[in-house]
Amino acid sequence: MNKNKNFFSFLAGGSVATLGGLVGLGGAEFRLPILVGFFGFATLNAIIINKIVSLAVVVFSLFFRSHTIGFEEILPHSLTIVNILIGSLLGAYIGANYAMRIRQESLNKIILVLLLVLALSMLLGHSYLVSGEALFSNKIILFISGVIAGIFIGVISAILGVAGGEFIIPTLILLFGLDPKLAGSISLCISLPTMLMAFSRYSRSQQFNQIIKEKRFLTFMIFGSFVGAFIGSILLNYVNSEYISIILGIILLISAWKIFKIDG
Repeated sequence: MNKNKNFFSFLAGGSVATLGGLVGLGGAEFRLPILVGFFGFATLNAIIINKIVSLAVVVFSLFFRSHTIGFEEILPHSLTIVNILIGSLLGAYIGANYAMRIRQESLNKIILVLLLVLALSMLLGHSYLVSGEALFSNKIILFISGVIAGIFIGVISAILGVAGGEFIIPTLILLFGLDPKLAGSISLCISLPTMLMAFSRYSRSQQFNQIIKEKRFLTFMIFGSFVGAFIGSILLNYVNSEYISIILGIILLISAWKIFKIDG
């Protein structure tokens, strides 16, 4: 049974990371329903496992994608990264504290709503017209808008255990006028410290000690994620991410209904 569990852990990690590496996401939105529905983890435990694996996927994806979108293309947008990070780090801490204190039933309902919103974001997020210009010409208003957006992104990232790219990418495209592929790589730079903030809070919880016992499960899923992120980065040159996003959005809607449906 353990061997099968480890094999499926590798398979699930690889599959999700392939899609995540392709689009520029951590893929945690799709991993969470699998952890809860297929592997049977309690919701909060699944969120923390999700956070650990998502951290690995973000690091892998950022490294592998650098061969297509180089760091020399990202560095000129350092101020934009810092702008959103100011809000997202605060939001991540607030979200992690909130997730630790509420009942599992309430957490499930919140996750259901967030998954539905994320699904719509996946379906619509990559179809925006890119003007190449920031939404606001006034730099102060643009900065404040970036901080506010970052707070919401950080809260959602912490509660779901996700990288938050589904919101970061549309924010970078709509608010700052960035190219979608470049936005995908920049979103990973923002996701990494945001997730570390939430992870530092979760690591002090009692649930984290329980998860440490699942070291083999985590190892197989992270290794699968490494392989998947590599494959996804290769596919980046050949596959249109718009079509992938539509497929992922549909899968996410099905997962939200099937795994986190609220009994009437």
